[in-house]
Amino acid sequence: MSADPYGSGPGLLDAEADLARPLATRPARHRAVEPAIARSWLLVPGTRPETFGDMAASRADAVVLDIEDAVDPSKKPQARADVVQWLRAGGRAWVRINDASTPFWADDLAALARIPSLAGVMLAKTESPDQVTATFDRLGGNAPVVALIESAIGIEDAAHIARARGAFRLAFGSGDFRRDTGMSADADAMAYPRARLVVASRVGDLPGPIDGPTVGTSMPTLREHSAITVSMGMTGKLCLAAEQAPVINEVICPTPSEVEWAMDFLADFEGRGRVIRDGSDLPRLGRAQKIEKLALAFGVHPTS
Repeated sequence: MSADPYGSGPGLLDAEADLARPLATRPARHRAVEPAIARSWLLVPGTRPETFGDMAASRADAVVLDIEDAVDPSKKPQARADVVQWLRAGGRAWVRINDASTPFWADDLAALARIPSLAGVMLAKTESPDQVTATFDRLGGNAPVVALIESAIGIEDAAHIARARGAFRLAFGSGDFRRDTGMSADADAMAYPRARLVVASRVGDLPGPIDGPTVGTSMPTLREHSAITVSMGMTGKLCLAAEQAPVINEVICPTPSEVEWAMDFLADFEGRGRVIRDGSDLPRLGRAQKIEKLALAFGVHPTS
């Protein structure tokens, strides 16, 4: 069984026990997680400002206030204003903004520029590196941009998008991608676009990409989908409800047994004077160091 990423109990049992409680009574996340390794990215409709505070206190590693797909065009100005007001009042979150081909994009950026508590933006329907860089520049060059790739054009240009100035991570808009291409949601069908994003992230020297969301309330399905996320080399996942975050965090996390192996390997490596014995030592050293870093960030302890 995997560890509770917050170090508060045996893991998934605690996470699923939380689901039976009202959100306001569930424990807040125990530690801040750097966005480069954030696992759960919670999308929150910008039309519901009364929920922003509760969602920011949820177990999601990153909260994304959504003023794009979640908002009818007639309500976008009000949603944008509510998001800006909440951020200026001291709230901190990411914001999913409208894509660069729409008239809302420039207005979103003008409203969000120079807000210190803006964590960054998620750029919807990214299809070119120029869109990323233009977004980054309009925000003053100090707000990271998660490029949400949702089309065949975006997938095929993912490596260039990952190299764009201002690009922070790539994310997969799987629903819109399926609508664009007619592909099914099967793991085999989605393997190609996921792999493209993983390879592009490596080419662009970015953290691992963020997978698309799981629709529905089935936690076993969510766990299965999150395991596919991990198997493909992705290191985060969008989520549509706060209740999904603990399960995503638990699956996209080193297990206690993995942490124990890493600690043992690193101790042995130091004990032998950091001598490389054969060709397998360097890859194992890299894996052990990565697990150690994540274990410290997520509060995972060895099994013994």
